[in-house]
Amino acid sequence: MSTARAHMVDTQIAKRGVRDARVLEAMRAVPREAFVEQGYEEFAYEDSPLPIAEGQTISQPYIVALMLEAAEIGPTDRVLEVGAGSGYAAALAAQLAAQVCAIERHASLVAQAQARYRKLGYRNIDLRHGDGTAGWSDDGQFDAILVAAGGAEIPSPLKDQLKIGGRLVIPVGGAGEGQELLKLTRRSKTEYDEEHLASVRFVPLIGGDGWVEDGRRSSSTHLPGAAQQKKLTDLIAEAAELLPAFDDPGFGRLFDRFAEKRVVLLGEASHGTSEFYRARAAITRHLIANHGFTIVAVEADWPDAAAVNRYVRHLPHRSGEKPFQRFPTWMWRNTDVHAFTGWMRDHNAKRDATHQAGFYGLDIYNMAASIASVLAYLDKIDPAAAAVARERYGCLTPWQREPSTYGRAVLTESYRKCEAAVVAQLRDLLHDRLRYEEEDPDSFLDATQNARLIASAERYYRIMYYGGAESWNLRDTHMFETLDHVLQARGAGAKAVVWAHNSHIGDARHTAMGAIRDELNIGQLCRERFGENDVALIGMGTHSGTVAAADDWDQPMAVKRVNPSRADSYERQFHDSGAGACLLDLSGDHPVNRALRRPRLERFIGVIYRPETELQSHYAEASLAQQFDAFLWFDETNAAVPLGRENLQPGLPETFPFGL
Repeated sequence: MSTARAHMVDTQIAKRGVRDARVLEAMRAVPREAFVEQGYEEFAYEDSPLPIAEGQTISQPYIVALMLEAAEIGPTDRVLEVGAGSGYAAALAAQLAAQVCAIERHASLVAQAQARYRKLGYRNIDLRHGDGTAGWSDDGQFDAILVAAGGAEIPSPLKDQLKIGGRLVIPVGGAGEGQELLKLTRRSKTEYDEEHLASVRFVPLIGGDGWVEDGRRSSSTHLPGAAQQKKLTDLIAEAAELLPAFDDPGFGRLFDRFAEKRVVLLGEASHGTSEFYRARAAITRHLIANHGFTIVAVEADWPDAAAVNRYVRHLPHRSGEKPFQRFPTWMWRNTDVHAFTGWMRDHNAKRDATHQAGFYGLDIYNMAASIASVLAYLDKIDPAAAAVARERYGCLTPWQREPSTYGRAVLTESYRKCEAAVVAQLRDLLHDRLRYEEEDPDSFLDATQNARLIASAERYYRIMYYGGAESWNLRDTHMFETLDHVLQARGAGAKAVVWAHNSHIGDARHTAMGAIRDELNIGQLCRERFGENDVALIGMGTHSGTVAAADDWDQPMAVKRVNPSRADSYERQFHDSGAGACLLDLSGDHPVNRALRRPRLERFIGVIYRPETELQSHYAEASLAQQFDAFLWFDETNAAVPLGRENLQPGLPETFPFGL
């Protein structure tokens, strides 16, 4: 566990900006696994809060470290902690201070924490059962006060018990709203400096000067500075540019501001939402028709997209060619993509090959077929290993943080033994597919791309078999390099539109995936290679509605209801602004953009959606205004419609790329 603890401090805490050496050393010294519930020890160093008894949580390690650093605790200080919970934060504070006084309102948690302190040898912690909003019972004053629960306002007793020069760190927010982590520094008997640290989520602060059990306010204490702050929702409403209908020419014209970019990357918050596909189609049609873009590069496998490219560019069809037949078929075989590729074909009919718009796949060669092959093989020789593989493949996305999915640090022995056979099987599968391509290459680009794939595929599939950041990074690097090769092949001055998930489009350096897990993505690589002035990263989001998704990898698609966005998320801020369908330009140093740089939760839904574990499975922390150059918002959205025979255009032959 000490190795995992050190890794947590280095990657989750120090790398995210906590610099206080004493705080980092305390985080390395205190065993978090001793303060979690039995059965959760293996998840003690995950970047997430964990449940404890009485419906409470042990906070995310980074947030605990951030609060400790903000409190500026010295070796001779006296510290008060309100909401001790499992006792972890008080144990950390005890490494830094001379004395820690801690209060917890649940008697059972007090007893458990006291037992932990005795076992671990802590002698400078005084933990009591009581109402923390009333402060410490002897009315003594403190150099620092830490509050591990969110109140509507700051309780007066806590402010009164803070020494002159003392620091109080507390999450503040109304019921059902997001919370802000505040730092108050007392300058005189009546004056306090206020600093906003981060957007957070804590359990409610229950007590005489907080909330009562049924969620009502129990006091009306004034919060310094609140009257002077304009709400983020108001800033969004003021800056939002309303979107016309998708078929209105004015929709595309809103994106003329990005016309001179070399690459415009269009994201999506899910792989199964119609509005996201329709918005991307409307923007792309306008950029192709009016601004000379000739490349549409999508998060899809090269050979499947190549079949569509031949269709939209009026090139010869290959016998037996039926792309996008494997899971997840609805991601590209849907009515919105069908309509868009039909438009591309009509547009290209009037142009020579040089000026035609092409449709290209960026992804590693036929990943879906490869995954299916692995699963079929494992189902025969080791069903338990197959179950592990399904979980891993279902979470080939950086936002899937369900402990039951990511907590398997050690694979089964039989799983490791069959690795060589699986990789060999994948290599043979790839060789067979590429041999067919070599017999009938329709272009030099196809041939060279296939050569690159065969050279890197074995390494990729071996890494993918185990998962992790290296797998993600190899995949996104491959997709970026494919985009670069296509740009070069289409000639000097070629411009591209990229369609991929927000997690690939938004600059990874400003998300938890990059800051904590060392994962990069296409958006980051485009900014680094082409420069920020030549690239536009455009994300999309929604509050609620329906989505086409599966429960697990290789399971049937279902139309699922999307949970309303969380109160502490960016999505809820947009929803509460009342702006409706809108575009928010995130360039420039405007008040709304400054506010949207502050990290909050952002929702990510892929081809798998698990609403019952949504916080763990589909939310991650990000800085929206640094992640994207613009953001499209659709408050309520609808599931993409899979393409069936009934919605094909009349007269299309069975050889149509999306035919059944």
